[in-house]
Amino acid sequence: MYKARHITNDIYYIGVNDRQKALFENLIPLPQGVSYNSYLILDEKTVLVDTVEVSFAEVFLDKLLSVLGNRSLDYLVINHMEPDHSGAIRTIRRMFPEIKIVGNARTFNMLEGFYGIHDGLLEVKDGDTLSLGKHTLRFFLTPMIHWPETMMTYDLLDKVIFTGDAFGAFGTLDGGVIDADMEIGNHLEEARRYFSNIAGKYGSAVQKALLKLKEVDIKTICPTHGPVWRDNVATILDMTDKLSRYEGEPGVVIVYGSMYGNTEQMAEAIAYGLSEEGEKNIVIYNVTKTDVSFIISDIFRYDRVVIGSPTYSNELFPDIASLLAKLETRDIKNRKFAYFGSSTWSNASIKLLAGFAERVKWDVVSVPIEIKQSLKEDKYEECIALGRLLAKS
Repeated sequence: MYKARHITNDIYYIGVNDRQKALFENLIPLPQGVSYNSYLILDEKTVLVDTVEVSFAEVFLDKLLSVLGNRSLDYLVINHMEPDHSGAIRTIRRMFPEIKIVGNARTFNMLEGFYGIHDGLLEVKDGDTLSLGKHTLRFFLTPMIHWPETMMTYDLLDKVIFTGDAFGAFGTLDGGVIDADMEIGNHLEEARRYFSNIAGKYGSAVQKALLKLKEVDIKTICPTHGPVWRDNVATILDMTDKLSRYEGEPGVVIVYGSMYGNTEQMAEAIAYGLSEEGEKNIVIYNVTKTDVSFIISDIFRYDRVVIGSPTYSNELFPDIASLLAKLETRDIKNRKFAYFGSSTWSNASIKLLAGFAERVKWDVVSVPIEIKQSLKEDKYEECIALGRLLAKS
């Protein structure tokens, strides 16, 4: 009963939408849900590319059979073994016991570990090809985007590349599947948030993958989350390139924690100074009001970062401490940095923010500003001056 979307004459989209999950990987909010994308190629041989999360296996199987009809399934290509894409593998194997599972050596280690499958395998190495009839698939090993077994599969005939989690985005596909059939602005924002929080740590691995793809003629990108990119192939490649090189565009992210509003007023004054000097891209986040995944996305986007924290039990404000730990994990490079803090009697937050700056090796552009008890006029003017300095930097 299901009508599958054509990607090309022989390639079909048979993915599913998840509007129930609140947190991706039980960590990252999904206000607009997420899709799990899977694709079917019909030729002399039939090929399924990736599966979906196990809770959607029944709907997924119905979609697959509605396109496959009475034909058997010859191959299952696994680009990524994370359970949101491999969860339905056992269901597929039981339905098609003769199917050949295509992957690399690291894929098969995980396949046995997750699902106990160790036979009926076809191992591929970097650059290997598989003929389906009219279509020929070429495999590119792209380890650490963002797991060690990840790879991409390229169809030489239609110039379609199936990329696993690379070039993915949060958000469901609401009717349209291909970017040409939807308003794409929010999907690009969610692609940035996805990269920043999922693959952001692995910039060097992403750069190696992009280098492999440099001479590949790509007309369509089919990731395992988010839209199929066709009109925006150059856009998503360029965005991924810049994010993986940690090349921030001009702009300032100010993040603060505040218990009674004094640290918040420092953030406001810094923003005033930035605007007064002509800076237009200014984003202020109260760390207790906005999930860190959105903050991290903008820190990847912009080239300057300002963080302020009150001292809390002789430590950083807890939500600021949590943000800094996540930033260190992602190893973001090449940011200009300023920081500020407040206290009632002993300003430990300044020392701790200085330690963070040293560990991440960001370029500190000014001496820190600290206040005790409340924001006085001289410190207010210092904050404005810091904003001006950041704008000029």
